[in-house]
Amino acid sequence: MSAPGDDGVNSEIRQNKATKEWVIFAPARGKRPHDFQQRHDEDAPVPPHDAHCPFCPGNEAKLPTVIKEWRDETGDQWQARVVPNKFPALTPDVSIQRYAQGINMAMPGYGQHEVIVESPRHDQDLATMTPAAVRTLIESYYQRYLDLYQNPCNVLIQIFRNHGSSAGASLRHPHSQVIATGMVPRAIRWREYEAQRYFDELGRCVYCDTLAFELSDQQRVVLENASFAAFIPYAAECPFETWIVPKRHQSDFSEITEAERADLSLALHTLLAKLHTKLNDPDYNYTINTGARTDHEPQSHWYLRIRPRLVTRAGFEIGSGMRINPSLPEADAAFLNDDQAR
Repeated sequence: MSAPGDDGVNSEIRQNKATKEWVIFAPARGKRPHDFQQRHDEDAPVPPHDAHCPFCPGNEAKLPTVIKEWRDETGDQWQARVVPNKFPALTPDVSIQRYAQGINMAMPGYGQHEVIVESPRHDQDLATMTPAAVRTLIESYYQRYLDLYQNPCNVLIQIFRNHGSSAGASLRHPHSQVIATGMVPRAIRWREYEAQRYFDELGRCVYCDTLAFELSDQQRVVLENASFAAFIPYAAECPFETWIVPKRHQSDFSEITEAERADLSLALHTLLAKLHTKLNDPDYNYTINTGARTDHEPQSHWYLRIRPRLVTRAGFEIGSGMRINPSLPEADAAFLNDDQAR
């Protein structure tokens, strides 16, 4: 039997080793990697300052408050700042106690929802910022993660970025978000459960094993530095999905060292620049996938996951819960690694 995609027809179903989820790879339905390049011909130029944007300097009256900020070496200009989300999904001034409604279970909408403004300039983006600016952003992620875990009611902290309208970004000014919750969603519990089951069976971390295999196989690796490797996973759920995984086993994002934070910023900046150049600035979401509040258990391993918005889920995927990826990870990785491909 020929390898999937050799003739552009064969499909294959692959399993995500960490979650046991299956993904259908259907290259006959797909495009060549460069056909995923986005079209932005209609976009108007973005100004460096917008008088109506609440995140631009001088518009602080539009913000509830400034929680924390990082300034340049002179102290004259902020480089990144944390502010409350003006329209939060969750709020901190309510109880975390669950209650019954008949046979159903509910709880107040407890949590903390914040925005990390990534630059004072309205027209910037992570892919085109300076490495130093991205380094400041990673430091803000780390410090805010530690700060929010000081509250024992916060059992999960999710750091994420929505880029582009199809990814859910409602404001153009470059920003990330942080949500802390008093409960743990099923998807994260399932990921933790599968990692624990793998560890209990084999005595090893499934993410460490996955990383070791990818670095040995090399077909899907797109970037590597002293502390991190980035690769398109074997069972990627969408074209160009990419994981940035710490080489040193770390169960929780709080364990990252200063040197590793510098390497993470370089890896993230380089990878987003690749996507920006090769796919013409696609919409995407990224999340720092780290576990719920734990005692640094040996089966857990955090990583940063980037998911470009290049395809749309349809009926079978919604009904079955399985993903259909029209692009093979090996082809996507080769495209990102080819300096001549555009």
